[in-house]
Amino acid sequence: MNLIWNGHSCFTLETAEGSVVFDPYRDGSVPGLSPIRLTADLVLCSHDHRDHGARELVGLTGRTPSFSVETISTFHDPEGGALRGPDTIHIVAAEGMRLAHLGDLGCIPTPEQLDRLRGLDVLLIPVGGYYTIDASQAQELVEDLKPRIVVPMHYRSDTFGYEVIARLEDFLALRSDVVRYPGSALELTPHTPTQTAVLTYRF
Repeated sequence: MNLIWNGHSCFTLETAEGSVVFDPYRDGSVPGLSPIRLTADLVLCSHDHRDHGARELVGLTGRTPSFSVETISTFHDPEGGALRGPDTIHIVAAEGMRLAHLGDLGCIPTPEQLDRLRGLDVLLIPVGGYYTIDASQAQELVEDLKPRIVVPMHYRSDTFGYEVIARLEDFLALRSDVVRYPGSALELTPHTPTQTAVLTYRF
């Protein structure tokens, strides 16, 4: 399978069983990011905020993917959704692998939810804090779940992202297995080694 980072928390996952776009953002909703116009078999949004719920910007092919999708209902904040509402985790199982997109997770999942997230090959996890879990909480979650590949998202850089969220380096300082990629795409196989994969945003 092929994973492409489109910026912020938006990814395209291309598999032999179909394609999906996660959390597309609306034009101008994330400082520094270019508008997106994507195509896939399916679009999945963790919630309907402007920077995650732009379903209308993904053209659907009309094909029905054969991979399975599992959802976990959680929250965008540590107060049961009272501050920012709900968040949905999506788990896609394709090509014998499991990938989870945590959306704007703002709380620590329950023990039962953590059990459902074990055995992941790939974990797409927010690390910027303020609106989501922060770097230290993300690290604790990764240490608990032990996914094979960790892909951080929803952070700030010198050229993009919200001023109130933290930089990627805060999370990377807690990781010992960082691999930086010069492009925005990552090929994923059952043999891809354990790593924290940092993709490069392509303007």
